[in-house]
Amino acid sequence: MRLYCKYIALLLKSQLQYKASFIMTIFTQFLTPFTAFAGIYLLFERFGSIDGWNVYEVFLCFAVIGASFAISTCFARGFDSFPDMVKNAGFDRVLVRPRGTIIQVLGSGFDIKRLGHLIQAVIVLIIAISGVNILWSMIKVLTLINMIIGGTCIFAGIYMLQATFSFWTIEGLEVANILTHGVKEYASYPLSIFPKWITYFFTFIIPFGCVNYLPLQSLLDRIDGNQAVYMLLPLLGIVFIFPCLILWRFGIKHYRSTGS
Repeated sequence: MRLYCKYIALLLKSQLQYKASFIMTIFTQFLTPFTAFAGIYLLFERFGSIDGWNVYEVFLCFAVIGASFAISTCFARGFDSFPDMVKNAGFDRVLVRPRGTIIQVLGSGFDIKRLGHLIQAVIVLIIAISGVNILWSMIKVLTLINMIIGGTCIFAGIYMLQATFSFWTIEGLEVANILTHGVKEYASYPLSIFPKWITYFFTFIIPFGCVNYLPLQSLLDRIDGNQAVYMLLPLLGIVFIFPCLILWRFGIKHYRSTGS
């Protein structure tokens, strides 16, 4: 962890060298996701509700996923840019260093400019909380925090899977963006509005249903059950990391240097 903090400190200093560019990029990152936010607003302005979900409830779902995505892209940027490391044989240097590959790849990329996206998600979250009818308690506050933590872990795991493909493809595959941006778009809405197979996929394969949909229903008192269970349910996102780590190590065993 100390080594990772040093990586972040160095990358942060380099990104703050050009302050005007840094501020404009954050502003752009802040504005860009508002197109999706505006789309949701206009959709509900026209139809009122979708499958029993009102606009503020969907805003809450959208904000949790948006915050999780922003945090993961900020701290897991190294996996997102990993194909370039493989292509340029930079991963060879990683393998000969006396530190784990995960911490080195994570430390190779840190994108503080995603702070703009996170600010936008926090604003939407505040709007959603002000509009939904939730009787807040400590368990519900912890549930909301765990939802963001679990979502962040799932997105980080997806970035790790995307990076693992590079051991065989060398070049990054655009189709792999389906696993990040595509998944984000689906998970930003309650799963009940989608066909059953999508609900099953995002519950048992990529467990966003456990991180977002089911805990969200508990927050809104739409389902009965022990709220403490739904508070802990989002932490299954951490469990999702483990099969991703197994595939990552399997990919390392089959790594062949490009010799660049």
